Amino acid sequence: MPRLPPVEKLPLALRKNIRDEWDNKKSDIEKQLSDALTTPWTVDVNPNQLYPYATDGYAKESLGSCIASYINGAIYRLRDYTDSSGEDGLKELNAICYAHVMTIDLDDAKRFSYCGADIHEGKLRILFAPGHLGTNIDDALNRTVLLQALNDAPAPPSDDSAAATLSFAARSDIRKEYEPKVEEIRSQIVEALAKPDIKLTPNFEDTFAKLQEESKANKTEIRSDWDSVLGFFTRLYFEGFANQLKYQKFDEDDLLREGFHEMIEKGEIAFRIVEKLKYESYCECEIEDGVLYLQCTSKTWGTNIDSAAQGLLNRL
Repeated sequence: MPRLPPVEKLPLALRKNIRDEWDNKKSDIEKQLSDALTTPWTVDVNPNQLYPYATDGYAKESLGSCIASYINGAIYRLRDYTDSSGEDGLKELNAICYAHVMTIDLDDAKRFSYCGADIHEGKLRILFAPGHLGTNIDDALNRTVLLQALNDAPAPPSDDSAAATLSFAARSDIRKEYEPKVEEIRSQIVEALAKPDIKLTPNFEDTFAKLQEESKANKTEIRSDWDSVLGFFTRLYFEGFANQLKYQKFDEDDLLREGFHEMIEKGEIAFRIVEKLKYESYCECEIEDGVLYLQCTSKTWGTNIDSAAQGLLNRL
């Protein structure tokens, strides 16, 4: 559907509804939006631009009420997001939506059946499908839609070059599932190997790039939410390694620990994705240049995670 020009003048009854239900309430609604996101936000909506798309019913007869309902529904959804994503998630949303503006616009790309959202030039846009202005208002910014919009948006400026290449879903999962929990796993490995300076290297940037490439391949079997479990799965590979150390009695045998330290002279355990495995079908471990790698291919990522280090003794 081509974009329609705004109308010059709205019907009197509609102007009254816009005044009473939107204009007079806008400042209070913007305050609620700003409070929910803990930083000043504004709402930029042009009723004259929206009216040509109001075919009948709620939007055509009560456009001011309709606009207010869209924004109030979005605020409710954003509060739900901030409650579940915490301070870091809120900070990232504000960074991605750097214009701190919410607006309502036509879904001219026909991405949604009724309504949805995206982030365009730093603005959070509520989108309505052609012919559906005012339909399913409360779902326009539901959790799935909002997370996809954040994931599709360019990463915010960051001093961390690796983070800048990751999707929102990947960054969020690393923040929730890897960073707060990996030190406990490292401590278990330190205890089992009696070596306090053990280093774990997740290689998120390289993993993300290779999985992203795999996800675009024809007939790929990679799970559709691969980036949203990037931190979780990487943590599980290291957790599986810690469990294998105990299962293979490294924590009880000085000779095994001595052999490990002789071969893994850098004291580093890293995860990586390789093109081809040498020893196993799904995942394995390999030693290169004093580093122990837990590795799999992009096709076998996430499969039999606990088995990656089962061949450790054979590598030593």
